[in-house]
Amino acid sequence: MKLATFNINGIKARIEALPAWLAEAKPDVVCLQEIKSVDEGFPREIFEDMGYRVETHGQKSFNGVAILSKLPLEDVTRGLPGDDSDEQARWIEATVIGDKRAVRICGLYLPNGNPAPGPKYDYKLAWMSRMESRVKALLATEDPLAFCGDYNVIPEPHDAAKPEAWATDALFLPETRAAFRRIVNLGLTDAFRARDPRPGQYSFWDYQAGAWERNNGIRIDHLLLSPQCADLLRDAGIDKAVRGGEKPSDHVPVWVDLDA
Repeated sequence: MKLATFNINGIKARIEALPAWLAEAKPDVVCLQEIKSVDEGFPREIFEDMGYRVETHGQKSFNGVAILSKLPLEDVTRGLPGDDSDEQARWIEATVIGDKRAVRICGLYLPNGNPAPGPKYDYKLAWMSRMESRVKALLATEDPLAFCGDYNVIPEPHDAAKPEAWATDALFLPETRAAFRRIVNLGLTDAFRARDPRPGQYSFWDYQAGAWERNNGIRIDHLLLSPQCADLLRDAGIDKAVRGGEKPSDHVPVWVDLDA
């Protein structure tokens, strides 16, 4: 089972780039972030014609997450539990029925949190606390779990080309990284780092100031696996070349290959 996460930064803007990557990379399941579309506005027919089932949790102009899957999906749920007043579309879950076993996947778009301090940063930390609670609840099932998405978290200094430039940013503040570690320390494995510990591996390059050309990137897109899912890990990678394509997102896909 090839499982990927990809912040596409607007489905309308990526209407050619996303199908092109799907055709080349051939992932079985993809968690998308920032679709920036209501559910009825998502161009599902394009992806259904490619053999994908489409499940969305959309929002007009902002946020929005989706799952594309060539494998059967069961028990699809939308929204992160813990705050009934939260109207931002940032979380979607489904059970993927693989050829060998089922995997519960959670597609997420964690809040950016800037400017910090401030209400947006408070929301980010509260959201991460809710995620921690949800991860705990799902781990209790002892099922294979994969938490896939744009975390808007730079875990370690070697996950940024210029960590000093992010010192006061919500993505790298000590409180953010501590909240991320609390989630990981529940027993999750950072799939990419389990396969590739080298510095200089990034998943996001800003559109400004020649960041891509200078490889001034950060690694903020992660797939965190439960112990039962980490046991299935065969490979992981970042499709860096996508960033140099036509009309690219500022993020690139990150993927894992699972024995499922």
